[in-house]
Amino acid sequence: MSLIVIFFFLWKLLGISSWPGKEKHSHNCRIPEPFKDQVVVLIGNSASSDDISRDIARVAKEVHVACRSNAADTFIKQTGYTNIWTHSMIARVHEDGSVIFQNGKTILVDVIMHCTGYKYHFPFLETNGSVIVDDNRVGPLYKHTYPPTLAPWLSFVGIPWKVVPSPFPMFELQSKWIAGVLSGRITLPSKKEMLMEIKTFYARLEAQGTPKRYTHYLGIKKKIEHPETYRDEWEDHHLVSQAYQDFSFYV
Repeated sequence: MSLIVIFFFLWKLLGISSWPGKEKHSHNCRIPEPFKDQVVVLIGNSASSDDISRDIARVAKEVHVACRSNAADTFIKQTGYTNIWTHSMIARVHEDGSVIFQNGKTILVDVIMHCTGYKYHFPFLETNGSVIVDDNRVGPLYKHTYPPTLAPWLSFVGIPWKVVPSPFPMFELQSKWIAGVLSGRITLPSKKEMLMEIKTFYARLEAQGTPKRYTHYLGIKKKIEHPETYRDEWEDHHLVSQAYQDFSFYV
């Protein structure tokens, strides 16, 4: 049996203890209606922030997206929308309900939503150091799934993030792999071989200057390296062309 608990991450904002608005995490966002006529700030600039901002913009008064990777003077109106703006990160919040961005803009806000990912935490799991979490790196894990010293009896599903185009096929493949190993149809490499591959993987990340917290980040690079694994049907060029036309309205 594989077990996993994931804790979401909330950005620490200066002044938040006295700020009167609502703080939420994207994990709890299901429908746009609760944000009707409200001013909402989303923290983060990845898939969840992008999806949620477009979804709630249909009913919200204003939607502001704050991202730490943006330049300090960033203030951009989203193409195709009249009520979405992109900012630099939040500088602080105040007890009068205002939010001040690094670009100097100040707005009165009803809701701050954290689209900031998750922190891995396993308080129920005693592995005697075989699995640890270090700066959100869960490891050592072979192929992000198996701790070599406890395989095949312990495995993890869903650790990687920023999986393109969707994480769910990966979850299914991990589950099939685990089932195959437990049934005896698939044989894992030896403990030594798995540990060696993990060591090589970590060394490559370090040489590239990749922080530990990005160990499980897959991103677009894998799609570029292995494009054939992301497409089941090759006779769909007309659909791809139509998609690009649709995207042009929003970029």
